[in-house]
This record gives sequence, structure tokens and C-alpha cells, in this order.
Amino acid sequence: MKIGRATRKYEEWLGRRLRIVEPDLRLKHEKMKADAFQFFRATFYRWIQVWPEACPALQKCPRVLAVGDLHLENFGTWRDAEGRLAWGVNDFDETCVLPWTNDLVRLATSACVAIDLEHLALGKKAACEAILEGYRDSLEEGGRPVVLGEHHHWLREIATSSLRDPAPYWKKLSSLPGFKGKIPKGARKALESLLPDRELEVRISHRVAGLGSLGRERFVAVADWHGGKIAREAKALAPSVAVWADAAKSEKIHYEEILASSIRCRDPFVRLRGRWIARRLAPDCSRIELSDLPRKRDESRLLREMGRETANVHLGTPGAREKILRDLSQRPARWLHDASAAMVSVLFGDWKDWRSL
Repeated sequence: MKIGRATRKYEEWLGRRLRIVEPDLRLKHEKMKADAFQFFRATFYRWIQVWPEACPALQKCPRVLAVGDLHLENFGTWRDAEGRLAWGVNDFDETCVLPWTNDLVRLATSACVAIDLEHLALGKKAACEAILEGYRDSLEEGGRPVVLGEHHHWLREIATSSLRDPAPYWKKLSSLPGFKGKIPKGARKALESLLPDRELEVRISHRVAGLGSLGRERFVAVADWHGGKIAREAKALAPSVAVWADAAKSEKIHYEEILASSIRCRDPFVRLRGRWIARRLAPDCSRIELSDLPRKRDESRLLREMGRETANVHLGTPGAREKILRDLSQRPARWLHDASAAMVSVLFGDWKDWRSL
């Protein structure tokens, strides 16, 4: 099945489970043509369809509750219940039970694509080794939440360099036009559940953001509260696309489950409400993009930390640690490099086909 047909089939499947915002979907299609990294971020449905054939030796590995759609820009910052700045994976829309290798290969593939596009300067082999080293070390140590306080000084400098200036951040959110249509009841309830006062006067707008989820309904409520702006977002969820690709059977949404089981300091403002995921929006609660990274950074160290955080997620699956370490010890030295190279080849072939449509 070619990328064009796969995209149509997936979007038809998704449209039977939630309302599609057609202008946003058309924007997604255009962004997919812009460069290979944006195409990669937008097409987890294609990844889960083709990676079993491209990497057959990695399909019978121990299975875990996985991120699924993992990549370099699926990491960010948030505030925990104590107000501390935490860092880690910040989007679990496609969470499902998969071989543990899925997340590692997908993260490594995103790094290799970024290297091809000169977003990263280190070599592909070094990138794969850094990810794998961090992952293995975290498994052996039993994992540890990433709090950017007295520890992780270097990572705090990288993360805080990308924190948005509050003034333009709130100006942009506040300038979104008010939504004039009927807001779904579930979305409104999800937003209200996170507000400090349900009687608070809010302005609700439709927000265009993301890539993999672009085309889904996404609403943001902005209000003035105690001398400053606050914002909450509700985004429509669907079962993982792994169900569409026959890689998973149950349509159960595992978002709350993976948040509860992962080794992390949770964001108390991320909650599942029916088929909506609600969260706080703020300058320091955001995804970190490659373009946000400071020019001076230790890329190898950053990728190791991403590998460690991936292990923090996988360690939430009971019994995963011993099984993965045993399986990992039997892998050949270059397995991650070879697997990511295979997926990069598939990706660029699909991207070329998509640009010709």
C-alpha cells in the first residue's frame, strides 16, 4: 500500500472515531511536504504499518506499554505538584502495547533524519549509541524522574533556553479568535475540570498545533486570574493508530495508565476526561522543538537522557526490566543503527512519493 492510499485509509478510520477539522487536516498535508522531519512526525500511522516488515527481527521482543509515536520533539517541560520544573516525554496520544524496540528505533530514526537535515551535528552511529547507552543505564539503575532542580544542571540550561517569553506567549494565545461554533460537551467539561474556579469567565478558541494530531479538535480556554493569564487545553483523543494497523486489538485509550505507571514526577494538570486529554498551557509547560535548542549543546548527552527517559516509561510495565535487559544482551552491536537506517530509507521513499501527489 502506497503512502497516499495509507493516508486516506487511516483518515477514514480516524474520522469514524472523532470529528475531523478539515482545514487543519489540509494544513497537515502541506506540512508533510515541507521536509522529511515534519513528514516523520505527522505519519506514525505509516510507521506502525511498515516497521514490522522493515525490521522483522525486532517484532518478537518483550512487549511494554510504549509511547508509540516517540521522536526528538516529543520531550518537554512541566511543573509538578511541588512547582518543580520537570522534563520528559510529554505526549502519549498513541500509547499502546508494543515491542520495547519500537520506541528505541523510532527515537533513533528521528535523530538520523535530523542529522540528514543538519538539525543535529553528531554522527548517526554516535546518536544511536548515545540513545542506547542511556536506555540501558536507566534500566540497570531502575530509572529516575528528571527534575531540573539540584540535578541535571546542563539539561536545565537547555530546557530553560527554550522557555517562551511570557509576554508574547500570552499575547499569541489571547489573540486567537473566539470559537463561534458549538463546543463539544466533553471538551467543555474537560476544560472546566482544570480551572481554579468554574465560574471564571473564559474565552474559548480553536487552537492549531502539533503535527501527528493536526486535524483533531483542540480547544483552549484563556482567562485572567489573580493578576495574570491562565490557559487550559482540551484535545480530542482516539484509540492508538496501532489498532488501525492491526498491531493492537483493543481500542482502549492508555493515556492515563502510562502516566500513572511511568517513573516520573507527574504534571497534576494533565488529565484524561472521556475522549479528551486536558492540560495546562503555560510558557514553561511546553514541548521543546529542535529549533528551540541553544547553539551550544551536548547533543550526545541530550540523546542519552532521552534514552533514559524512554526507559523510565518502559519500566512502568511490570516485569519489563529483567525481560528487556535479557533481550538487549542478545542483540548484535549495531542493531539499533541498522534498524534506524532501514526505517530512514523507508521514510524518505514515502516522503518522495507524498511530495509527488
